Amino acid sequence: MKIYTKTGDEGFTSLVGGTRIDKSHVRIEAYGTVDELNSSLGYLLALCPDGAHASQIEAIQQQLFNIGCHLATSSQASPQLSRHCLPLLSAESIALLEQAIDQMQSQLPPQTQFILPGGTPLSAWAHVCRTICRRAERSVVALSHTDAVSPVILQYLNRLSDYLFVLARFICFNAHLLEKTWQNTCK
Repeated sequence: MKIYTKTGDEGFTSLVGGTRIDKSHVRIEAYGTVDELNSSLGYLLALCPDGAHASQIEAIQQQLFNIGCHLATSSQASPQLSRHCLPLLSAESIALLEQAIDQMQSQLPPQTQFILPGGTPLSAWAHVCRTICRRAERSVVALSHTDAVSPVILQYLNRLSDYLFVLARFICFNAHLLEKTWQNTCK
């Protein structure tokens, strides 16, 4: 398979099912940002020592590919195409994130202030992933204003940003670093 097709040279791309749309379309922004998040998680995984968090992050990457497939398919695609080509999205993936969050949080001290992103390179990158996740969520919300989007996608991205925040805290905690907090001057 050739990596270049030249079909996008004029600023258009194909969705699943063949529909051509402008590369600046909100749908392309949504699944492109999910793809960016997935790549950023790949870097986070590469930074993890001894495969720590690997199974959870790889499961998240798989789920993000599933989400990308749904976002790359127009609601005008034939029902037959959707039935045969789209991976299932389930609330179970959200429950797994919640379990991971709860497990990590049970070991963390309570959060009483806003935390500045940073700490170790690994925790700092988890914060970068969190902010990309929030941007992906905003892009998917924008798409949902013009086309049908599974509520599972929005819920998953919202919970994933929570997971990444707690993961960043958990990494700092395990590195025995005190988190730096925002010094609010508006008191």
